[in-house]
Amino acid sequence: MGKGKRPMSVWFSQATWGARLRIASGSSRRILCIVILTLSPFPFSPVAPSFAQEVVDKMVATVNAGVTPECGEACLITYSDLLWQLALEPNTPLDRPSSTDLNRALHLVIDQRLILQEAEKLPTIIPTDPEVTTATNEFVKEFLVRASLSRPEFEQRLGKVGLTSDRLNQIMAQRLKIEKYLDFRFRNFVVITQQEIADYYRDVYVPRHRGRGPVVDKLEKARPEIESLLKEAKIESDTDAFLDSVRERAEIVTLSAV
Repeated sequence: MGKGKRPMSVWFSQATWGARLRIASGSSRRILCIVILTLSPFPFSPVAPSFAQEVVDKMVATVNAGVTPECGEACLITYSDLLWQLALEPNTPLDRPSSTDLNRALHLVIDQRLILQEAEKLPTIIPTDPEVTTATNEFVKEFLVRASLSRPEFEQRLGKVGLTSDRLNQIMAQRLKIEKYLDFRFRNFVVITQQEIADYYRDVYVPRHRGRGPVVDKLEKARPEIESLLKEAKIESDTDAFLDSVRERAEIVTLSAV
């Protein structure tokens, strides 16, 4: 993970993506699909879990399914996708998720799918197996710290929603592809001027730090921190603008209320 970049568990949260979504009215002509998902042993656990969870699945929404009919999973959002999104958010309860939580997860997953579909157009950013393994391990390690969970408790949490190790790796691969795409499209081209840094130091950094103590770092010492903050803010702003544009062109159809 590059210096200054947000951890993956934070990047795919409501705070980063926002929840501004306009969903087209649903279609009742679709038949709900029932899928039974069974937990498989996690490769990173010394003891295979002895439990299994059945999850009754259904189709919730489609994203550009009529525009790109061959897009497969990238176009379909199921109820399980929403549960998996919630399960991968530290400290988010999973027992009887509320409609508010499910709709928030739906908004996030729709945004993820919109960017993933754009990322699929760039085969050169496909993550390697070692990259996926590293990203998964880093995600799990950070998740355990943020959620104050042990590894068995984490595995049990995923088991509640039928999230297998293979599926977790697939999700991490998708998220890594999204990050690579955003890096390619935005991060690599962000330029922060010295004037922007100086303005932020004068207008924000100094007033903020004066309230914490009598000593405030000089501009040269604070420059790397300020540049990183401004860079992330600009990337987030550019990403939001990009998502607004993509949503306006997208065909998003709800199939089942959550």
